[in-house]
Amino acid sequence: MKGTARTVFSGTEAEDFGVEILGVIPGFPGPRQSAIIAKLSGANAERTGVFAGMSGSPVFIDGKLVGAIAFSFPFSKEPIAGITPIKQMIDLFNKGSENENLKPSEPRAVSFSQLASTEWKPSLPKPAVSSVSLFSPVAANSPLMPLLGQQMTPIATPLVFSGISQETLAMFAPQLVASGLLPVSGAGGSAAITPLASSDEKTFPVGSSISVQLVRGDYSLAAAGTVTLRDGDRIYAFGHPFLSLGTSDMPMTECSVVTVIPNVNNSFKLAVPGKMVGSISQDRASGIFGLLKQAPKMIPVKINLHTSRDKTETYSYEIANDSFLTPLLLNITVFNTITSSERALGDSTISMKGEIKVKGQDTIQIDRRFSSQNSAIMAAGSIAAPVSSLLASGFDDVQLGGITLDISSSDTKYAGTLERIALDRTEVRRGEKVEIQAYVRTESGRQFVQRIPVQIPADATPGQLLVFVGDGGALQEGSPAKSFVPQDLSQLVRAINTSQEERSPVRQTVSDHKRGGHRHQ
Repeated sequence: MKGTARTVFSGTEAEDFGVEILGVIPGFPGPRQSAIIAKLSGANAERTGVFAGMSGSPVFIDGKLVGAIAFSFPFSKEPIAGITPIKQMIDLFNKGSENENLKPSEPRAVSFSQLASTEWKPSLPKPAVSSVSLFSPVAANSPLMPLLGQQMTPIATPLVFSGISQETLAMFAPQLVASGLLPVSGAGGSAAITPLASSDEKTFPVGSSISVQLVRGDYSLAAAGTVTLRDGDRIYAFGHPFLSLGTSDMPMTECSVVTVIPNVNNSFKLAVPGKMVGSISQDRASGIFGLLKQAPKMIPVKINLHTSRDKTETYSYEIANDSFLTPLLLNITVFNTITSSERALGDSTISMKGEIKVKGQDTIQIDRRFSSQNSAIMAAGSIAAPVSSLLASGFDDVQLGGITLDISSSDTKYAGTLERIALDRTEVRRGEKVEIQAYVRTESGRQFVQRIPVQIPADATPGQLLVFVGDGGALQEGSPAKSFVPQDLSQLVRAINTSQEERSPVRQTVSDHKRGGHRHQ
């Protein structure tokens, strides 16, 4: 059985190529699902093979749409692909649109150490369809090891980074590759921040290129694929999940193709995002689903970087609003902003001030300083961590209104070690003040004393009081309370603001009388 498929190899016009149906694999990629196996033909298809960005290319037999090209066999000598039946795509998204009234999620426990952390680690969702072998996994040194090459996997989605350095990309690429994304640095155009453009019957014809934007502005991150079907204002594409985000809200833009790069390992499409015409609202096992004439809610970010050479550079961009993606995108862009003008390794000091606006809540104030050999990594992580806590809190009304940062950097390390502390007296009354002398020694050997007044609570329990002196992380390690479940969003915002206070050293007194029920900070 033979048919035709459509995709864009160059420019914006889709081209036809041949498809020969070889058979059907039931139960792949999941139960009650199936994949159609086909061999591609034609000059372009034979030159490039199955390439990253071909995902969603519609397949027609006798003029009827049967599905979307979505899977490939790595290292195959011939252009053989897997096709997701169109019925699976339509049925899944129709079910999703009927069940959008989901039960509100419950608040989740929040770690105090996470709120003030500088070591945020990305936790992208695992794709519903990953590198699924047609054979059972085998142990090392097994005689079945040679069969492990017989796999059918989702076609990689080329994620084009513009404005991101190779060093930054190399640091975050493993997490992106594990989610089925193919990072392509500098091989695509940037995407300006533009309002929603109008669309008509010529917008997104079947087989045309489509781009999903994660970041736009001075930085651009966009994933390219192919439109499978347009039904009114409803757009179906990819034929396999993008990131398996489920309900999502990302810009959907038109896209032009510079060319397709033939590659022995993985051919890929070089694409340039165009005008935004709608939003991607679903990202599920059988593809992505979007709506025309609907604008997504993006998070504006503005960074003023004051360099060690007394220059100020301003970066403005928008990032997608998603509990998984937003912290990662912030981590990538903040780190790249610092390292684009300052050193990435070696001693440096970075001061960061700014604010995170949360709709209907107090503004989260940022005031942090880092002085170490990896200050840039720590500074980026300190922004990603509280944003991750907000978006993953379980509250349905979390809306970030914008993030503004003022970052100052110098190539000198300013750090010291707290060697000892002393008190001006050991007996005090409730409501009085006691002075703490903190003796600090720098790496050069110079010693100085910081005097810290501490107010004793008027309702303090009589008895012995323990005084802890240190930074927020050290104090949290000594605290019996490691996490809490916020009752509402405002309580979480207050906790984040408390953890973000940068007072060096931070002070805390804890009652040790009987149950030690009183704490003062």
